[in-house]
Amino acid sequence: MTLTRRHFLATSAAITVLPYAAKAEAHSMHTFDTASGQITMHPVEHASIVFETPAGVIYVDPVGDAEAYADFPAPNLVIITHEHGDHFDPETLAAVAPDAPMITNPAVFELLPDDMQNRAMAMANGDITTMLGVDITAIPAYNTTEDRLDFHPMGRDNGYVMTIDGFRVYVSGDTEDIPEMRSLENIDLAFVSMNLPFTMDKEAAASAVNEFAPRYVYPYHYRGRDGGTQDPQEFVALLNDGIEGRTAGWYGDDVMPEG
Repeated sequence: MTLTRRHFLATSAAITVLPYAAKAEAHSMHTFDTASGQITMHPVEHASIVFETPAGVIYVDPVGDAEAYADFPAPNLVIITHEHGDHFDPETLAAVAPDAPMITNPAVFELLPDDMQNRAMAMANGDITTMLGVDITAIPAYNTTEDRLDFHPMGRDNGYVMTIDGFRVYVSGDTEDIPEMRSLENIDLAFVSMNLPFTMDKEAAASAVNEFAPRYVYPYHYRGRDGGTQDPQEFVALLNDGIEGRTAGWYGDDVMPEG
């Protein structure tokens, strides 16, 4: 379901929980055109995403029950942001991506079993590579608030920008509102984390997004210790005109406006 800022404000009084069939149909609508095909985004849970692209199938931070991936094609590439358990799980990787190449930050690379290291590449902040014909840049992801610095210290974790058939996708990983995010350019599709105390609140997330101005943005990773106080629809309402906010069923109880 697409929620522009204007559409959200006009319809926010009528909210309904989607039944399973409707949610499945809505998930199929998360598609974006590129020069030679489409990118389809599948929200799995919390921070886990599957992309079907003209270049191949890309899993980002696959964790949890392998059955959650049973209906998706096998990955051609796996990308991991950092080592926390809601982003990195070797057992899940072994089950859903037994042969796929991987890109990780250096800290995760050191934690991989030998067989996974043999097909993995470690990317530090600022590194650039190309896999599957996709240009990939590792973007810093870190905390800046004094009492949060131990969660995601500067220099360790990654977000990523993937340029797929000319279409630029940014996945923030776990980060606060940082200069490296604000300085991003020409982003078509963004995924921005927001939960406390691990990342940031919706106001900080929206402020950063309004500066780098992607065409489309999904809030994700918006529940945790704070019990889900960062409402994705409230985030959408804070976006500037020209930025299309979208929501997806990360937690199995997504809500959408009627009409």
